[in-house]
Amino acid sequence: MQSTNGAMRDPVAFRCNLTHHWRTGHKYKVYPTYDCACPFVDSIEGVTHALRTSEYKDREEQYYWVLKATQAVWPGLPHVNIWDYSRLNFVNTLLSKRKLTWFVESGRVDGWDDPRMPTVQGILRRGMRVEALREFILSQGASKNVTYQEWDKIWTINKKLIDPVCPRHTAVELKGRVPVTLINGPSSEQVVTVPRHKKYPPAGKKAVLQSSSLWLDQVDAKELSEGEEVTLMDWGNAWVRSISKEPETGVVSALSLELHPGGDPKKTRMKLTWLAQSEELVELLLVDFDYLINKRKVEEDDDFMQLVNPTTKFEVPASGDGNMRVLQKGEVIQLERKGYYIVDQPLTKPGKPMVLFCIPDGRTKTMTK
Repeated sequence: MQSTNGAMRDPVAFRCNLTHHWRTGHKYKVYPTYDCACPFVDSIEGVTHALRTSEYKDREEQYYWVLKATQAVWPGLPHVNIWDYSRLNFVNTLLSKRKLTWFVESGRVDGWDDPRMPTVQGILRRGMRVEALREFILSQGASKNVTYQEWDKIWTINKKLIDPVCPRHTAVELKGRVPVTLINGPSSEQVVTVPRHKKYPPAGKKAVLQSSSLWLDQVDAKELSEGEEVTLMDWGNAWVRSISKEPETGVVSALSLELHPGGDPKKTRMKLTWLAQSEELVELLLVDFDYLINKRKVEEDDDFMQLVNPTTKFEVPASGDGNMRVLQKGEVIQLERKGYYIVDQPLTKPGKPMVLFCIPDGRTKTMTK
C-alpha cells in the first residue's frame, strides 16, 4: 500500500462471478482479472514481446510483479518484454468499446458496421479499401507520441486507389431539378456510347441518352447567365438562350439552351452534368454522414453524451443514368462533379431506390456542409 504506483496498491487479482457461464456452467465461481491473467497467459503461450498501448504504462510494474511471482512458482517460465506505443486517435472520434456500445444500444447508429462507426466494418462499408487501410496503418509505425490523426489523411490514400479505376456515372438531385429545353436538340431520343472511365479502358463503355428535354441540378442552373456558352459533358457546347426564375425566391424554374457543335469545351466556364428526361432513369438515394462527436479532441473527463452530434445522416433523393441499373452491392463509382460513392443497396424491388453512400475523398465538401 506504500507504493508510489497506484496500480501496485492492493491490486484486484480475482473477481467473484456467480453468473452462469455459457461453456462451464457453474463449475467456477472466481475469475482472474485482466491484469492478473495477462502476464501468466503471455508467458505460458511463449509470447516474447507484449505490445500494449501507452495507456497501460502505469500497470507495467504490476505486470512484471505478477510475472515474477508466477515464475517463482513455476520455474522456467519464459520472460516477456513489454513494448508500448501510443494509441491511434482520430479527431471527432471515440474509440472506447464501452462508449461505442452506447451508440449501438441507444439506436443512434444502425450497428457496428454503420458507416459512422470507427470500426473496420464501418469504414469498409463506407467505401474504404483494405489496401488503403493497410497503407495508412503501416505509415504510422510504432510511435510513442500521442497524436490525433485527421480522417482526411486516410481517405486521401483511399482516393488514390479508387479514382484511377472506378467508373463514372451521372446523377441529378430531385429537389429543385430544372427542366431544360434544347432549341435545336434531336427530334427523337438518340444513344451514343462513351467510355465509363476515359483514362481506364477496362472500365468498359456506357450508353448516354440524348434528348431535346434534359434535367439539370438547381445549383448549376443558378450559376448560369443568358448568352453564356457552357459545355454539356459527353455531348458538346451550348448557348444559354433563356432563364426562367421564381421572382420571390430566385429559384430557376426552366432553361432554354441551343447546341453549339463547333464550340470549344476548353473555353467554357461551366462544365455541366445532365440527364435526358426519360423513363430509363434510376431512382437513387444519396447518403452522406457526419461525425458522431462534435468535439475534435475528447478529453478523459468529458461527458461524451453531451458531445453527440444531433444529426449525422443526410439523405438526398436523386435520379441516375440508366447504366447504373446493373450496379451491385459494394461497387464503387464516381458521380461526376458530386463525388465517389459505394453501392450499399442495389436495385432489388420496383419503387425502392438504389442506396449509395458517399465516400470521403479528403477534400471535397459533401452534403453535410
